[in-house]
Amino acid sequence: MAFPFPQIRRLLIDLDGVMYRGNVALPHAHDFVHWLRERDIQYRLVTNNATLTPVQYVEKLRKMGIDVGEDEFFTSALATALYLREQGARGQAAFVIGEDGLVEALHEIGVRIHEGEVDWVVVGLDRHLTYDKLAGAALKIGAGARFVGTNPDRSFPSERGLVPGAGALLAALSATTGIEPMVIGKPEPLMLQLAMISLGSTIDDTAMLGDRLDTDIQGAGALHMPSILTLTGVSTKADLERSRIQPTLVVEDLSQLMREWS
Repeated sequence: MAFPFPQIRRLLIDLDGVMYRGNVALPHAHDFVHWLRERDIQYRLVTNNATLTPVQYVEKLRKMGIDVGEDEFFTSALATALYLREQGARGQAAFVIGEDGLVEALHEIGVRIHEGEVDWVVVGLDRHLTYDKLAGAALKIGAGARFVGTNPDRSFPSERGLVPGAGALLAALSATTGIEPMVIGKPEPLMLQLAMISLGSTIDDTAMLGDRLDTDIQGAGALHMPSILTLTGVSTKADLERSRIQPTLVVEDLSQLMREWS
């Protein structure tokens, strides 16, 4: 099927591998944001990475020369917090593996961060994780705490190459406990649905732009949403040839996307 350019007025955009890699902006990222604004195409920067708060993401992108607003981000940390709130977690205790983005999102909905007896074990990417903390999470899951993961990404692209993601931590805990987590981030449809609510959009006028077949494109496919794969991140042409998951459109980079959309 051809990509429905005329009807798309909203875009869900992944960050890692699309707008930047690590702390380095990818080519044309700044121009792409300007291009979207010129055409009044509204967007949310929808990332499985739960390490930063929206304010921290604004500063991170500003240092790369990309000017975006705090309300234009929708992270898996925010989506996880919304899920826990719906589950009645306000006032309950959680053991958290994660960084500022996840901790702040949970604080804001009234979840108590605790290392004793807890109701929840919530796991995101934590680049300062110790073995003792990982072991503590496993013990609490084994004792009956509900196990939630922000996202399933086993790796993510950095300026050094692919490095372990939150999904790698979830896999270690599942292997230890025999218990699978409730995962919130892409490719789970819930995160994209919540992002569309924040954007005021529908399936009919929204598309997903990402770099991973197994999260961005699969998540969009679950909702029958048009999708665009850019080959600047994790998934490659060889992956496309092998995969049953297929995007609506494939581009080499953001420059090609802007040319084809114009």
